[in-house]
Amino acid sequence: MAITGNGSLTISLSVFVISAAFLLKGTAETLSVEGQNLGTDNVSVIEGEMATISCRVKNNDDSVIQLLNPNRQTIYFRDVRPLKDSRFQLVNFSDNELRVSLSNVSLSDEGRYVCQLYTDPPQEAYADITVLVPPGSPIMDSQEDVVSEGNETELTCTAMGSKPAASIRWMKGEQELTGKMTVDETYDGMFTVTSRLRLTVSKEDDGAPVSCIIDHPAVKDLRAQRYLEVLYQPEVKIVQAFPEGLTREGENLELTCIAKGKPQPHQISWLRVDDDVPSHTVITGSDLFIENLNKSYNGTYRCVASNAVGEAYDDYILFVYDSRAGEGAPQKIDHAVIGGVVAVVMFAILCALIVLGRYFARHKGTYFTHEAKGADDAADADTAIINAEGGHNNTEEKKEYYI
Repeated sequence: MAITGNGSLTISLSVFVISAAFLLKGTAETLSVEGQNLGTDNVSVIEGEMATISCRVKNNDDSVIQLLNPNRQTIYFRDVRPLKDSRFQLVNFSDNELRVSLSNVSLSDEGRYVCQLYTDPPQEAYADITVLVPPGSPIMDSQEDVVSEGNETELTCTAMGSKPAASIRWMKGEQELTGKMTVDETYDGMFTVTSRLRLTVSKEDDGAPVSCIIDHPAVKDLRAQRYLEVLYQPEVKIVQAFPEGLTREGENLELTCIAKGKPQPHQISWLRVDDDVPSHTVITGSDLFIENLNKSYNGTYRCVASNAVGEAYDDYILFVYDSRAGEGAPQKIDHAVIGGVVAVVMFAILCALIVLGRYFARHKGTYFTHEAKGADDAADADTAIINAEGGHNNTEEKKEYYI
């Protein structure tokens, strides 16, 4: 019994050790697989261009990498391409990367591609290829080509055949405007986008550029533009051509009416408010001429201009002054001229003083007296004093002589 028991114990221990060894081996293999990180990136590509798919492996233990298409067909097994589509080309193959390019991408190439790493169990990473289709040139239309000021007009902009759907913005000059946008999906998965802009115009909008701008990830700076054409009623202004100053009795008066509009005013007329124009008034188109003014002509003179949009006017108030009005007005003193004259006079006086000073300095008299005559020839101081005193007795020697 003891032997049998020991034998059973030995067998049990052997089975346990073998099982533990297998478990440790499986654990080691699992850790090894989990240590290999398989990764890839999604790709967005414009229709007709090239897409690149990269299957990357970190800490590869010589496991096989392959790339499958959305139908689970093998594109590349290591560096071998079983698929017949020659648009797929090998860019790089190493233990850590399988990189494949796909040229001339079409919508049928869109889908989920699979990077597969042959471990136990196999690992997979997914790269979604999104094909972008840019819209065609935008089509811009307007409800009417010409609109009158104060009225509302509608502009339409359409971007067709894009994927994904485009967005549309409106600009009038530097000002951004808001339109109403609708999106329609076509049978082939494309999108048509239409934006409508309603705009009330003024005369300042005449000639203003209005643009619809298409925003889409597959295209930049795609826009359509047109210029507004706005009709507006005339702008009228009366200009006094003659005289330049006061309108006095006996003088002539000439007025000119300047009228601008779109279309250009076809009719310009003059009238005097609350009275008739003087009988000898001469009206030639936009000009009014009155000869030999007198105070009975005082009043309001009006120029009226009209076109297809409407009419407008401007008033000129005539007041006739006495024939000598304004003549006794004091003349304006030009202080600048007076100041200049004073400055010149002061400068001349200063120059004269300088010249006289220099003249007197040059002709100043040089003289000496003979009071001390003989002092220079004295042998000593006492003799000099005696000679000097003796000199005082002679009045002739006290005279001063100029040399």
